[in-house]
Amino acid sequence: MGIFDFLRGAKKTNAKLQDYKDKGAIVVDVRTLTEWNAGHIDGSIRIELGLIPIKLNEIKAYNKPIIVVCRSGRRATQAIRHLSKHGIDAINGGAWQN
Repeated sequence: MGIFDFLRGAKKTNAKLQDYKDKGAIVVDVRTLTEWNAGHIDGSIRIELGLIPIKLNEIKAYNKPIIVVCRSGRRATQAIRHLSKHGIDAINGGAWQN
C-alpha cells in the first residue's frame, strides 16, 4: 500500500468516526484500570476487554453506536468482533489518544 492509499484510508476512517460521533456514539475504552488511570477520553466508559461478554446487556441498553478504543487498536478489534456477533454496531477508534 502506498502513502496515498494510506491517506485515503485514514480520511475514510476519520469520516466514519465523525459519522459515529454525530450519531451520539458511546466511547468504550477496553484497557485495564491502570492504563485508564494514566489517562482516558473524558466521557468514555471503561469496560475491560475480558468483561465485554458479561456487559453485553449494559452495552445494548445504551442503544447507540459504539466507538471502541484501547492502547493500540488490537484489543478494540477483539471487542468489536464480539460486539458485532451480538448485533451491536461498533467501530474501532484505535488508540485512545487519537
